[in-house]
Amino acid sequence: MRIPKVYRGRTAAAVSLTAVLALTATACGDDGSGGSGSEGSGKGEITLWDNNTGERREIWSQIIKDFEKQNPDIRVKYVGIPIDQVQQKYDTAIDGGGLPDVGGVGTAYLSNLVVRDVLDPVGDRIDASGLKGKLVPVMVDGVKSAGGRGDEMYSVPTSSNNGTLWYRTDLFAEADLAAPTDWTTFYAAARKLTAAGKNQFGYTMRGGSGSIAPAMDAMYGQSGITSFWNGDKTTVNDPRNVAALEKYVALYKKVTPSADVNNDFIKMVAQWDNSSIGMLTHNLASYQDHVKALGTDKFKGLPYPTREDGSRVQVSNPVDGLGLFKNSKNKAAAWKLIEFAASHKSNSAWNESAGSIPANTDAAADSWVQKAEPTAAAMKALSDGTTKIVNLPYYLPDWNTISKSGNEPNFQKVLLGDMSAKEFADKIAKELNDAQAEWKEQNKS
Repeated sequence: MRIPKVYRGRTAAAVSLTAVLALTATACGDDGSGGSGSEGSGKGEITLWDNNTGERREIWSQIIKDFEKQNPDIRVKYVGIPIDQVQQKYDTAIDGGGLPDVGGVGTAYLSNLVVRDVLDPVGDRIDASGLKGKLVPVMVDGVKSAGGRGDEMYSVPTSSNNGTLWYRTDLFAEADLAAPTDWTTFYAAARKLTAAGKNQFGYTMRGGSGSIAPAMDAMYGQSGITSFWNGDKTTVNDPRNVAALEKYVALYKKVTPSADVNNDFIKMVAQWDNSSIGMLTHNLASYQDHVKALGTDKFKGLPYPTREDGSRVQVSNPVDGLGLFKNSKNKAAAWKLIEFAASHKSNSAWNESAGSIPANTDAAADSWVQKAEPTAAAMKALSDGTTKIVNLPYYLPDWNTISKSGNEPNFQKVLLGDMSAKEFADKIAKELNDAQAEWKEQNKS
């Protein structure tokens, strides 16, 4: 298979970083990508790479301790990796050797691992295990879509951070406003809560790094379009999406701070937590930041607004998961760890610690989920079929470039009035259609 042009460039960069990162061969195969490994004895040592070290280290330590108690013949070597380095580390290990037995794999970079043939499919293992029928369907669909190989799964989903509309209940009460459950009340509240002369704003938006996905949420959420593709052409520049984007970006500087044009999520969240701003769209990961800044009585979180008919459409949020690496010499033991970590008790504990939505459906009734109102609402919206998810094309090797460095500066131009919403959407659409055509050509059977 021919390696896509963007992926070729990224691979070359990873090779040049090998000496700098100085990765050691911590696991299993003779090299990073060769060989098919083996089931092994089901005993001995296996290596786990955590793809977001830091706050997760403690909960992983407990899960591993519980696992080793239940499986005394298996020892787990934990390797924590900062989230902003994990993709580089996988790339470098593929080229230089030393992939783990089990690794955290998010949908945002799953396809690159699938293309390079370093992950084992896990669908049959799931069906033969206690996980069968116990995984949130939209997360399963997200993993399948991101892998780009039809119904095959190359990761076991463990969590998701659903898009959330955070709103200041105290400010809404003072203004005698109803909760912004639909787009009409959202826009009305944004206008009513704004008093720019008093430095009070109805909304804050993300205009800097990471701005494309929330913009698409606003587009598809309002238009009601439920598929990213119409045949082999993207729906991004559908006239209904363009109209929705025009309405959304018109909020900038009218009901938002002018600083929004440069704000990434860290600056945006800090701004909302420390100012008189009515609403913010971000995922569940910022919940603890809001609690620290505002307490628990001054804000709430809702799934993204519904349309007038009550339907809700959201673009897919990255789904985190665990991958089984093909060159593992002890897949039997590695799979036991994955199954254990994705089981009810472990998956619930992990997500409670991380503030994310559990992938295991049995966790939905756990007390911590019900007490964490935004998480409970998000899990209900994802599990009961009332939310339509538009799966972003994570499987395209060009997706990260198109949705980040390639077009984030153009979104800023739209906010500033230097580019029209249609020009912006048409440019992204052309790049996506070209990337889709290239991907299909490369994946002809």
